[in-house]
Amino acid sequence: MRWRKRLSIVDAHAEGEVGRVITGGVLDVPGATMFDKKRHLETEDDSIRRFCLFEPRGGAAMSVNLVLPPTVPEADVGMIIMESTDYPPMSGSNTICVVTVVLETGLVPMHEPETRLVLDTPAGLVAVTARCKDGKVETVAFDNVPCFVDRLDAALEVEGVGTVTADISYGGAFFAIVDASSVGFSMVPDEARDMVDLGEKIKAAAVEQLDVTHPENPLIRDVTFAYFTDRVAGEDNTWVNAIVVSPGRLDRCPCGTGCSARLAVLSERGLAKPGQVHTFRSLLGTRFVTEVARTTEVGGRPAVVPRIKGRGWIFATHELGWDASDPFPEGFLLTDTWGAGMKGLN
Repeated sequence: MRWRKRLSIVDAHAEGEVGRVITGGVLDVPGATMFDKKRHLETEDDSIRRFCLFEPRGGAAMSVNLVLPPTVPEADVGMIIMESTDYPPMSGSNTICVVTVVLETGLVPMHEPETRLVLDTPAGLVAVTARCKDGKVETVAFDNVPCFVDRLDAALEVEGVGTVTADISYGGAFFAIVDASSVGFSMVPDEARDMVDLGEKIKAAAVEQLDVTHPENPLIRDVTFAYFTDRVAGEDNTWVNAIVVSPGRLDRCPCGTGCSARLAVLSERGLAKPGQVHTFRSLLGTRFVTEVARTTEVGGRPAVVPRIKGRGWIFATHELGWDASDPFPEGFLLTDTWGAGMKGLN
């Protein structure tokens, strides 16, 4: 094979959500901090994301993570998250995938029964505790970056729908959280396509109508995800989640950053106290077990540090390569699977 580009990949999923992990082929990325490195890839060189996620090498229902040396001495490993359309500062499912991969492949030493490490992410440092047995990561629990409510009960005028009420909250990215029953959803799998269609409209309305900015980092701004939620009948503090990921699909897992944003809302409403367990399910039935680890402040606003626990599984190891004669060095997109909102390679 005469490949001009070659990346070593380990594929994993966290409770159903696929997170590819690049373990070789990229030495480092320019930037003094992990956020700087993320911005470099966003603004100067988007080729890795496109190469790994666009067809024919990837697909819409996955993310890719770049493992890098940390930029601060207190961290063990750095990571940059790349999704279908953007670079979120933080992701819970991708954190679980990265930790599972770096420990099970030996990139970071595993200690049984418990391995503790610190991730350097674009959103900040994330402390992780992995339960390990016989060389396998059984669960990953992480304390997310501080999360907070931007506003409660925001009224959004949504095209073709009318007024939709949403809580706007930060969990590592900004979410517009909507009560599913208020827009007619029962939170069952066969509603997934309709949720995606409405969710993308809600996100567009939030971006257009709301000025949403992180108080400590103005480059983190705007609502990235629409999030539908409802209680699970007969179970205390148990919720079902459906998070819409652009350009138009549902997160397969309960979404760690979404759960974090939701915990901030529940805390603001007096419904989540530190140490109280809240369980979030996906439409597939997979679960994240969560709690408020502690309270804090962000830019003078009340905030929480969520603790999220879930499971990850490695299911493939392989290389992605590019031959110089291949007409698609950075891949391609078609709206049949990527949705009408995708803007090609622009």
